[in-house]
Amino acid sequence: MQNEITERDFLLDSRGELRHRGFSKRPVLIYNPENVNVSRIGLVNRLRIKEWDYYGITTPDFYFSATVSNVGYMGLVFAYFIDFHDRTRLMKVLPTPMGLGCRLPRQSDTGDVHFHLVGVSMRFVRERERRVLEVKWRRFSRGADLHAELVLEQPEDLESIVVATPISKGHFYYNQKINCMPVSGRIRCGGIDSELAGDSALATLDWGRGVWEYRTFWNWASASGFLPDGRRFGLNLGAGFGDLSAATENCVFVEGKMTKYGEVKFEYDRSETMKPWRLVSDDGKLDLTLAPFFDSGQKTNLILASTQGHQMFGRYSGRAVTQDGEAIELSGLIGWAEEHLARW
Repeated sequence: MQNEITERDFLLDSRGELRHRGFSKRPVLIYNPENVNVSRIGLVNRLRIKEWDYYGITTPDFYFSATVSNVGYMGLVFAYFIDFHDRTRLMKVLPTPMGLGCRLPRQSDTGDVHFHLVGVSMRFVRERERRVLEVKWRRFSRGADLHAELVLEQPEDLESIVVATPISKGHFYYNQKINCMPVSGRIRCGGIDSELAGDSALATLDWGRGVWEYRTFWNWASASGFLPDGRRFGLNLGAGFGDLSAATENCVFVEGKMTKYGEVKFEYDRSETMKPWRLVSDDGKLDLTLAPFFDSGQKTNLILASTQGHQMFGRYSGRAVTQDGEAIELSGLIGWAEEHLARW
């Protein structure tokens, strides 16, 4: 079930199908969107492509996220800040017609993002062994501007989960998730003024490129934090879309080294999402429970596109057995699990 891709190659063949299916620990496939082929009309192909760079920073006190995305016929730029103590969220979303200003690089390990429009500026710059984020948003909350200047450390030996997943004919998802990047810098907005340091703040990158079906559902769970002995620990789990027979995205990271799992079931009450969520691997080596304390979900309706879902922030407890046989007991690790329905 877990096919590891190790050879450098293009992602899509001339018919728009994946040349390889499976996972890798680093991006080895070259994204070539000019080969997308869901229609004989070139413009339609372009409008069906979805691309995003999503960054999330977790600290003991708050979560901060910034994203630039292009869903073909629309750009979506957003940022949000969740206070874990007050259980509040500040959020702004800026849609742009036809993806105006939202040009994203073809590779996750090279290329930068520069977005500037109507009082909003986002710069995601890739440098040697690090990523530099700069977010400026005028009148982000109650008239106060948002300013974030952050440096994310990404050593060359830091492993990640990369998946090439077929969805249906001509539809696919190519994705890299990087956990546990130490963060330094500063976030300011009104009464918020936080200095971040890598011994308490860790970042996650969700880098996605693909052609999705118009109606889509998925589950995603993630966390980046520290074990009691000080080691960095991250998890990334997913379900709900595509053909996962070649590989899943399910894994944990201990000090940047990945342990891979097969299928993971998301067990939760969709009518009462604040109840505990249980996530269990098919081999029993991963058995976690998330106790939610905040629902960051929302509904968005933009005529052609709509989304609704629940992003449940909480604390993970349970057990994860690594590839070396170490049984890691988790208690109080902050992270999230979500369900998402999209029409896009």
